[in-house]
Formats: sequence, C-alpha cells, structure tokens
Amino acid sequence: MIFYTGLTRSNLESFLHCTTPTVKSKFLPKSEIRNLNRLWHPWERENVEYFTLSDLWSSYDEWSAYGAGVPIVLNDDENLVQYYVPYLSAIQIFTSNSPVREETDSLSDLGSYESESDKLWRSDGCSSEDGGSEQDSVWYVNNRLGCLYFEYFERSTPYGRVPLTDKIKGSCGRYPGLMSLRSVDLSPASWMAVSWYPIYHIPMARSIKDLSTCFLTYHTLSSSFQDMDPDNDDVEGVRKEGDGISLPPFGLATYKMQGDVWVSGNCGMDRDKVASLLSVADSWLKQLRVQHHDFNYFTGTRRG
Repeated sequence: MIFYTGLTRSNLESFLHCTTPTVKSKFLPKSEIRNLNRLWHPWERENVEYFTLSDLWSSYDEWSAYGAGVPIVLNDDENLVQYYVPYLSAIQIFTSNSPVREETDSLSDLGSYESESDKLWRSDGCSSEDGGSEQDSVWYVNNRLGCLYFEYFERSTPYGRVPLTDKIKGSCGRYPGLMSLRSVDLSPASWMAVSWYPIYHIPMARSIKDLSTCFLTYHTLSSSFQDMDPDNDDVEGVRKEGDGISLPPFGLATYKMQGDVWVSGNCGMDRDKVASLLSVADSWLKQLRVQHHDFNYFTGTRRG
C-alpha cells in the first residue's frame, strides 16, 4: 500500500485524478475522417483520436470490484486512502442512426423513465427563433442531438445498486452498441454520470464526517469535445495510438460534505471549483431538460 506523501495535489484534486478514467485509444483511419458528422466534428483534423465504449467500461473494472483509492491528507497532516465504488447514475447515448423499435420500447425495462430527449423534441423549446417552421426546428434538434440509442437513470437507493461494470454487462446483451460504439459515433449530447460512494479507508482512522462524502461526476462520451481546440495539433502530434484518452469530469455534485477536508486546498480555490462544477452540471441537465434523480437528491433540488 502506497500512501500519498506529496503536496502537489489537494484532496479534491486527488479525488478527481484518482477517479478519472483513462481509456485506451486509437486514431481513426483517414478514409473514415471525411465521413464524420460535421455537426458534431466541425474541425478539420489531420488525426482523430477515439475510444470504444467497451474500453471505457473496462477502465472501471478494478474500481467496480475493489474501489478506487483516493489518497487524502487530514488537517492534522494524517495520511490515509479513502476507497470509493463507482455506480452508473445516469447515461444518455445519442448516435446518427435510429434505434430499432424493440430497443426503444424496452428502455423502460431497464429502469429509466420516459425518454427525456423525446420530451425535448416534443416540447415548445423546439420552436425556431429564426422564423422557421416547427418541423424544421425539430429536424435541426434531432440532427444536432442525434437519435437516442440508450438511456438509463438510476433511482434505487445506494444499497440496492450494483457497481458500474456489472450494470453495463447486464444491459449490453440487449444493447450491443454499449460495447461496439466508438466515441466518434456519438453526438456531443452523449454523457454519463457516475456516483461514487465511500466504502472504507486505510488505515482505519477515527470517525471523520467528511469521509462519508459522496460524489457525482459527469463525463462526456463523445469525441467531438476533443476537437474543440483547433490549435491543439502540437499536442496531438506527439501522442501515439494507445496512449489513452482521459475523461475528466465536466460537472460535479457532492453529498454529505460537512467539513472542509475536500475544499480547504489551493487557498480556497477548491471551494470555488466545486461550486463551478456544480453550476456546469446543473446547466447541462437544464439544457437537455433532463431530470436526474441523483443530482436532485444530492443537491436537495425539487424540480417540477
């Protein structure tokens, strides 16, 4: 067991670093780059890096089985490692192709409620501000978001859940795309949220309230966000196939954060970072008009 001894990361940064998946990657053949959806991949790129969803789930295998160890430092400079188990909290996967009817009909069988994206497409929010017809506007929204292939929103209590990889394995028989789809096949609206619940810490220290803190991290599943910076070619040029793609969270929510263990670092900037990530997560859910049960529970939000 190696304990955290450096001071280069705060406790919050340590959590984000230790729970961020790095997925084995490949570069798309040049013959396929021209076929990418230009609404989702607007930048002209020499190389396009991607990962498969099967490799993404594999990056959670060890964490799902044993927990992810997060080295933290307490106020009295005591070092310990807190372990967290990941659970699939929510996911929406949008692709270019329409799902077959039987897959659409069976979404509710997996515990998700009515398709939030369908609500969006049918809502008044689809009306065009440019004076176009409602049909044209719906077409644009559908093509921009893509077609909903799979969604899941966990509503069970933490004790009734199975770890993330077990949940995926239980769904991939009906939805083989959960293994075969690539990040370049997914629209920018594709995302997942992972809930992290603490299980134990080593060494077993005294009871500390903040060690019961739960986290909710939001991650994009699409390669389109990797192309947001067209000036990033220098970085891409030194990367090799298989180096891996890191998927740090773009949003975050916390539950039972009662002290300052997680937000006392970086001269107060960690507290601001938590607030900023929470705001981004909230904005993301509102933009997609999604009711995310765990987010509402973590934040005490009541939405109609």
